[in-house]
Amino acid sequence: MAPNRLARALETARRGGRVILDLTESNPTRCGFDYAIPALGEAREYEPDPLGLPAARQAVAQYYCDRGIAVRPQQILMTAGSSEAYGYLFRLLANPGDAVLVPRPSYPLFEFLARINDVEAAPYALDADHAWRIDLASVETQLSEHARAVVVVNPNNPTGSLLASEDRERLVEICRRRGLALIADEVFLDYGVESAAGRASSLAGESRALTFTLNGLSKLAALPQMKLGWMVAAGPEALLADAMRRLEVIADTYLSVGTPVQHALPALLAGSGAVRRQILDRCGANLRHLDEQTAGQALLRRLPVEAGWSVVLRVPSIQTDEEWALELLERDGVLIHPGHFFDFASEGYLVASLITRPEVFREGMSRLLTRVQQRAGP
Repeated sequence: MAPNRLARALETARRGGRVILDLTESNPTRCGFDYAIPALGEAREYEPDPLGLPAARQAVAQYYCDRGIAVRPQQILMTAGSSEAYGYLFRLLANPGDAVLVPRPSYPLFEFLARINDVEAAPYALDADHAWRIDLASVETQLSEHARAVVVVNPNNPTGSLLASEDRERLVEICRRRGLALIADEVFLDYGVESAAGRASSLAGESRALTFTLNGLSKLAALPQMKLGWMVAAGPEALLADAMRRLEVIADTYLSVGTPVQHALPALLAGSGAVRRQILDRCGANLRHLDEQTAGQALLRRLPVEAGWSVVLRVPSIQTDEEWALELLERDGVLIHPGHFFDFASEGYLVASLITRPEVFREGMSRLLTRVQQRAGP
């Protein structure tokens, strides 16, 4: 956690203006080679910063500033996507055998990410009967002595439910009181679809408990191939400073974030609004068509969607979700996710993507509705 003697001596020499003949240089971009590759542009030189290039972190800080949230570039760490961010945080916060609390139903990767990082994923429930609000009693139940962090997905994937303001206050208080970290995954937060009154906004900048807010280009700019995400750290000053020092060590071990995409980040963020508008229009249009198709019948019901790209369908529990998905695929040529992929607590849920091409979405839903009526109708 501190520079060694050689590093301190080098820094002293450089500050004093001494010319150093560096016989350790192994960065080829600093060794005078001629890169005849015009497309490299600003990425011709490799100047790694464990937290991310200053210009990239400044662009992320500006993104939050534009939304009325004060975030300093020093609070931001760039990652090669949110999965890597989870890995960094699980390593930072937990020892092998410790636990992180994760929502259920939700993103199905948590169990794998936890296991790969030698920690346990302890599920807490979202209440299907109350707009997928967090079941705070189930959170308390999972708060063992080995618990180190609570993950909240805002909005949740696939339920599309936003974090209620009251639940945010309760979670922050639980984490503050128990000395836990709060990890907020906000990759779909810019995709509000239906009314979200009384719902919490971004947790970036939350200072009462140690908080890490995740986002990135995969969803924000619909550019998953760019492999660039970030986390914003906030919280009590002493905890925050220590966490950032330790995260810098972890990030410096890998230096995984590509230089070209960091240079491109300001332009990618600035131009991302157009594709977000297209996605929101697509989601809205597909939801309206689904409502038209399902009006006047009670066998297939779509659940409310406050934000995100997914819609949850309630189907009769006359067979398992997997059997529904297999039947639709094999007999109707329709591919849809069974609810158990997302750890729904009971049968009767299917999950579809709202960004599907409209003609595919409409025909697929028509076939799905017909199949449900044939199998479960009078």
